[in-house]
Amino acid sequence: MGKTAFAVRTGYRLASRFPDGQLHADLRGFGDEPADPFTVLGAFLRALGVRGGTVPAELTGRIHLYRSLLAGRQVLVVLDNAAGAQQVRDLLPSGARCAAVVTSRTTMAELGCRRLPLDVLDSATGLTLLREMLGPDRTDAEPDSARSIVETCGGLPLAVWVAGARLAARPHWPLAHVARALADEERKLDELAVGHIAVRASLKLTYQGMAAPTQHALRMLALLPGPNFAAWALAALLDVDLSEAEAVLDDLVEVHLVQIGSIGATGIRYQLHDLVRLFGRERADRDVHHQDRTAALTRLLGASLHLADLAADTLSVDFQGISQTELVSWRLSPADTGHLLADPLAWFTDERQFLIEVAEQALEGTEAAPAAGLAAALTTLFQVGGHFDDWERLQNRALKAALSSGDRYSAAKLHRCLGELTTILDRYPEALNHFEQSLLLAEGQGPTYRAGATAGLAYVHRLLGQYSSAVLHFEKAAELARQAGNVNCLVYATNGLGVIDLEQGRVEAAVERFTECLRASRVAGYRPGEAQALRCLGQSHRALGAYPAAADAYRQAVAISTDLGDRLTATHAACWLGDVLVRQGEHRKGRRLLAQSLWRYREFGNLWGEAATLYALAEAQLAASRPALALRRAEAAVRLWRQIGSHTWLAVALDTLATAHTQAGDHPAATRARDEAAELRRT
Repeated sequence: MGKTAFAVRTGYRLASRFPDGQLHADLRGFGDEPADPFTVLGAFLRALGVRGGTVPAELTGRIHLYRSLLAGRQVLVVLDNAAGAQQVRDLLPSGARCAAVVTSRTTMAELGCRRLPLDVLDSATGLTLLREMLGPDRTDAEPDSARSIVETCGGLPLAVWVAGARLAARPHWPLAHVARALADEERKLDELAVGHIAVRASLKLTYQGMAAPTQHALRMLALLPGPNFAAWALAALLDVDLSEAEAVLDDLVEVHLVQIGSIGATGIRYQLHDLVRLFGRERADRDVHHQDRTAALTRLLGASLHLADLAADTLSVDFQGISQTELVSWRLSPADTGHLLADPLAWFTDERQFLIEVAEQALEGTEAAPAAGLAAALTTLFQVGGHFDDWERLQNRALKAALSSGDRYSAAKLHRCLGELTTILDRYPEALNHFEQSLLLAEGQGPTYRAGATAGLAYVHRLLGQYSSAVLHFEKAAELARQAGNVNCLVYATNGLGVIDLEQGRVEAAVERFTECLRASRVAGYRPGEAQALRCLGQSHRALGAYPAAADAYRQAVAISTDLGDRLTATHAACWLGDVLVRQGEHRKGRRLLAQSLWRYREFGNLWGEAATLYALAEAQLAASRPALALRRAEAAVRLWRQIGSHTWLAVALDTLATAHTQAGDHPAATRARDEAAELRRT
């Protein structure tokens, strides 16, 4: 009936009444895995500005914080596809000036609210919808066929949309082609909106009229973990090539059992209606042997792992360097694979939720190793896209499964990945534990497994100012990386040694290391390493007072990270670019860039970056002779670096705080800050 479209349109029209924004969640209430309030509240809290690392770990805490934040705001909450009152009760805002729009297939009588049943579209509105999808020229050229499509659909919004989507995906088709197909009583789309028994009868009638291979395809599609998928998933389920899967899907679209979901950069995505999935599951349970179902899902997992691993390798963001090839049980042809991964980041983005669901489905079975491999392969996507909740939830689940099954190889990989995550989230004790556990589990294995974990361990020690341990581990990681032929990890470790040189005042030695990292990264095509080396060269130029050269290096680093889609890493360079712009006299432009960086760091929940930006903002305010503002920023930076536990950068921030106190005329406070900074440098 177009519930979602109606809710989105309503939210758009009400935007001016809710100036503090809108929150939206698809609760997937009628799917196999409805969204739980705990996860939805986490997403809502981050959207409301709560740092990722400070989101409460318990449901009750999330509810209380959510309602407290909304109490004084004007926000519209849209809860789409709710299963019942229990699923939405904890998500409803309590603020007097807030409101909620809930869509559902049930009446949810327990909720005290105004109910608005949706009716069918009249002919004129249905034609307007079709014109918007196809363009006025195409519909005006065949007015009788356009009117016939709307009338045969019975005015059902979803039915009109499906017909329009099919035509939009096939610009060479005349409208009369679809009009004739919809005129067939056995395939009328409006029957899909009748009650449950009538829907089943309609589906059965359509199903019985299909060829046996198409029936089998529907049964297999019903095994998918979610309703949204691409043609390659069916290719794996059926053990066919991509073009054959697309042909079968076209047959299923023709009889309205599969819908066109979207047409994006990576091609068409399809959708299976919830009731169609239920019907298909019933048929699969009856007509498909358990062994055949297991084999189909194994192929799906293999294809998912192969594509995700290859996409991650192509993007070359992660430095772990562990191939999942030996775990792949099925793969598409090289030609089909190349077509799908022409833009690996776009493919990753489109497939993120589906790949997560495939991994979770497999973790429920007996294939722990390839499922864990898929979870590990998604690290690149999680890191670049900032999907930290997905990252932690999936890999913790995979780690538990790997440990339960005694799979040390998978557990070592997952500990390394989770160490990277907890480092980004400034949870350093957890990060150290993950890296140490990874090394323990990798004992006796080749250098490939140990190099990445050793480098990650070194990085955390450096962040904590534990330089002797960091140097020891970085040097060990570099040697292991050389043995494994892992250029990415070698660059990462060498760069880490350069940062230690820089932070201890050995600028020339640091420049030498960073220059070598830049050369090696460019030769290997390791673009994240190139961006990191440029950023660190920028830091070196900044330390020498060569601000134009520093700005140029930072700009190059920002451009590379932005091109990779890595917003967090781009912010690392943008922050320091703002700092050197201020030092060059471009105060307003520099402060604006620093303010943007601060908000991005808070969005990602990255305390280290936030502290660095606050320090830079304090320096900028000092340059503008604003001691009061500088004092506030410096105090905030000091608090964060105390919390993080980094003595090196705490001392730097304390020096800035002392200068701010001096400019403000508070000389005793300035002396205390300088004395503490000096003591930190002695210990």
